[in-house]
Amino acid sequence: MPKQELSLNHEPEKMEIRPYEHRTQYYETDQMGIIHQTHYMKWMEEARMNLMNQIGLGYKQMEALEIISPVLSVSIDYRSMVHFDEAVVIETRILKYDGIKMELEYIMSDKATGEVRAVAKSSHCFLNRTGAHISLKRIYPELDTKFFEFKDA
Repeated sequence: MPKQELSLNHEPEKMEIRPYEHRTQYYETDQMGIIHQTHYMKWMEEARMNLMNQIGLGYKQMEALEIISPVLSVSIDYRSMVHFDEAVVIETRILKYDGIKMELEYIMSDKATGEVRAVAKSSHCFLNRTGAHISLKRIYPELDTKFFEFKDA
């Protein structure tokens, strides 16, 4: 199969990444009236997709290139409770990236007070559609460069 052309949607100058914002829903609460811990992982995925779209490497584009990025691990440190109808701001950043794996950090804060509600990390690898590990550096150097541009120094 021929290699697909890749076009990156980004400005030449360094862009500012906007945090992801989530307004909590009633169905996300548990019997104690707080957000159930399982929803934080969903928010992380939403925030990760938001980050990827902002830097011009949306999942839809990656999947069109037959690249998938499954989760290898997740850790969440819950700092304070989130309740129904609160807005949570999630700052997402790439901590580590080597072309084969990446690790992201998520800082979840209350929009109104700025109080940190949770700090989380997730790690991912890159696979082709058959499930074989791939190196973006080798197969798509344009993507590799893009990830390095947004990786924390």
